Amino acid sequence: MNEKLAYVTGGAGFIGGHLVRLLLGSGWRVVVIERPGADLSRLSGEVETRLADIRSEEQVREALADCRGAVVHHLAANPHLWVRDRREFDAVNHVGARHVLDAAIDAGAARVLHCSTESILTKKNWPVGTSVNEQVEIHEDDAVGPYCLSKLRAENYAKSMADRGLPVVIANPTMPVGPDDPGPSPPTCLIKDFLAGRMPGYMDCLLNLVDVRDVAWGLVRVMELGEPGKRHLLSGENVTLAGLLQMLSELSGRKVPRLKIPYPVGISYACMSEWMADYVTGRRPQATVTGLRLARRVMHFDGSRTRRELGWEPRPLRNSLTDVLTWLGG
Repeated sequence: MNEKLAYVTGGAGFIGGHLVRLLLGSGWRVVVIERPGADLSRLSGEVETRLADIRSEEQVREALADCRGAVVHHLAANPHLWVRDRREFDAVNHVGARHVLDAAIDAGAARVLHCSTESILTKKNWPVGTSVNEQVEIHEDDAVGPYCLSKLRAENYAKSMADRGLPVVIANPTMPVGPDDPGPSPPTCLIKDFLAGRMPGYMDCLLNLVDVRDVAWGLVRVMELGEPGKRHLLSGENVTLAGLLQMLSELSGRKVPRLKIPYPVGISYACMSEWMADYVTGRRPQATVTGLRLARRVMHFDGSRTRRELGWEPRPLRNSLTDVLTWLGG
């Protein structure tokens, strides 16, 4: 394996940006592959950048043509749960992932990492108190909406490659939180709304939050030590939304909203928000049906096996939130 050269698709994103900085700090030469039009201003001048739309097999193969002996981290995806043309999820998250994995292996990459997600690891009708671990078996009819289905299909393809003896490893981070979020991601949006008093109420649910800097470190460990074809669950701290808001209140001095929104009200609002986004505004809705449906699923994660195997341990959530508030100036 050429330990001097790493390719990162989606390297200008939230997780990708932290991964790129970590690799550079460890002495790697890094090539970032990003979509045309992506904001590359946050990338270090040490990084080589190449533009490629992963929906185009030809562009991906050209961008990865010289990756023989290198490692390839595939992070590029559409993570937003809603897009006006739902077909984009499959085109980017599933077919695009296949393009990257196939091109990297065909070009002779020493090892390829596919970054999946925790949101595909939930099943229908699980009892409260169930912990989700790396061994859970998921079928397509368990997927919540087109985003999750696209990510599940991509992970299944990565696993099928590993099952054929190819050097493809899989990581499943839970919900990343931390500073330097260019998105911003849903957790950062939630924190900003809380600080600005734009959260009149909340619908309680269970979350698993992990520091984005620890996710980057975990991806490096999976690339180094991960077993091809096996999930590596990079999970952090299980917390209810009410518990998260209380933690933010203690750190910031802002009050926790008193209004608890029932699920029927929340899902109705999400349906209305998506209808407005689909047919009127074209802008991302304030709430998504997929997000509300996921909130009803068991999202309690146990990544203890991955932690033992990788020697990886994320920092406490309170420390991450403190750093986010400092970054936001809150």
